[in-house]
Amino acid sequence: MEDIEDDMLEEKEEEGEEEEEGESDGSENPSLLPFKPPSRATRLHIERSSVCSRAYFVVVMVFFHVYILNVIALLLYVHYNNGPGELVSGAGTPSASVGGGGSSVPHPAPAPTELQVQDHSQSFSLPRIEGIRVGHVQQVSLVPDSSHEMRTLSLKPLLFEIPGFLSEEECRVVVQLAQLKGLMESQTMSPGQGPEESNQPLLSISTEEVFSLLDLNQDRLLQKQEIVSHSRSRDGTWLSPDNLRQILTGLEARPAGLLTLEDFRRVYDMSQRPGQQQNGKLRSQFKQRNKHTWLYQGLGSHHVLQTLRNRLISLTRLPPALVELTEPLQVIRYEHGDFSNAHHDSSRSHSETTCAHTRLAGNTSALTEVSCRYLTVSFYLSSAEEGGETSFPVADNRTYDEQALGQDGVDLIDTQETCGRGNLRIKPTAGTALLWYNHLSDGRGWMGDLDEYSLHGDCPVRRGVKWVANSWVNVDPDHQLQVRYQRLVAQRHKAKSTLEEAYQPLSHSDLHQDL
Repeated sequence: MEDIEDDMLEEKEEEGEEEEEGESDGSENPSLLPFKPPSRATRLHIERSSVCSRAYFVVVMVFFHVYILNVIALLLYVHYNNGPGELVSGAGTPSASVGGGGSSVPHPAPAPTELQVQDHSQSFSLPRIEGIRVGHVQQVSLVPDSSHEMRTLSLKPLLFEIPGFLSEEECRVVVQLAQLKGLMESQTMSPGQGPEESNQPLLSISTEEVFSLLDLNQDRLLQKQEIVSHSRSRDGTWLSPDNLRQILTGLEARPAGLLTLEDFRRVYDMSQRPGQQQNGKLRSQFKQRNKHTWLYQGLGSHHVLQTLRNRLISLTRLPPALVELTEPLQVIRYEHGDFSNAHHDSSRSHSETTCAHTRLAGNTSALTEVSCRYLTVSFYLSSAEEGGETSFPVADNRTYDEQALGQDGVDLIDTQETCGRGNLRIKPTAGTALLWYNHLSDGRGWMGDLDEYSLHGDCPVRRGVKWVANSWVNVDPDHQLQVRYQRLVAQRHKAKSTLEEAYQPLSHSDLHQDL
């Protein structure tokens, strides 16, 4: 037994010696060692470090993209809040033009229920609808869940027709409000017409008496300031801008800059001649015969009138604060034979004139106040049985030549005689609205020069009665002056509101509580 155990121990010792020899041989020859794969602990360590580096890269990229998006969003926010197109924050509408067929004019926010006192220091522009081409039809959104067709009638001037702008009931209400207010005669005729057609002259005094009235210091010499002192009249009762310009030109031609009675008589008589020839151009005196009145559309007015104003804001996409400070709605009644000669609704800009609506913030040294109307919206309230068309004599002419208005004894200004010769005539249809721009764009989003092609008039009514309403949007060609005017009106409204609140009388309930 002991011998067997000794043999087994010897065999184990021999096997141990062989393993030690094999290890020593392997250390001396590395190439003979068998391939040993990496341990599991080592492999797991490598995989964990790779996963961590990938996750770190993804997190960094995500944060980088979020940062870039935030920067872009901030830039867009600053651009759209400070850029043009808004008169006041939150009140304006985008100034993008109406595009191709089927596009809709954006429907702005409803007009505020009270005049907002807001900051007008930001720059703003005047949106302008694109005409595309004559006959082009586009959809406009004027009332919720409904749209109207707007057709381009001409490009010079930019003129649109919108059928169904007013309902039959709305037309009836506006006519009744005008009748309730009372209509005034607006008859201005040429002095050369017969006594049955001509109106009484506005001035029934002689030239010598006019000279004496203007001669404030009674030195029998007229200075420029003496003439200007009686010329700041919006209606031009005795001196229109053209008449005044002629008189001042004659005064400046004198060496001493003074007019004697004889000098004044020659200059004044020439300026008062109607239909005079100047530089080969025919100048006709404006004539019209109709009855009209004015309807206030602000707070406290009839809801139909306020609806029309809000609808006009939707159509024109102009800032509500701009539209709310414009002229009241003019309502005109044309009876049999009534008409108005071709004329421009707005005026050219001159250094000696100032806009009537911004005179509070305007140049007090300006000689004459004139109407500055960016656009006109005319509403047909009835359909005349015959005649009464709105005529645009030179619409879409290749060129505008004032001399061409009166050739071969034909005066296109005189709608009584030459209405049928106009390039474009629009028959009045109840509920239809016309929109045209009286001024071109200055290329910078503001009002430019007068569009001479906007010359228009009303043909005589042959049978029936024609009711029409006119709404104008007043804008000063001087951008800064318009902003100053808006700010001044807002400040006055704020001061008035504060005063009314301070002196508001106590109601019966307040008195009861005090007692």
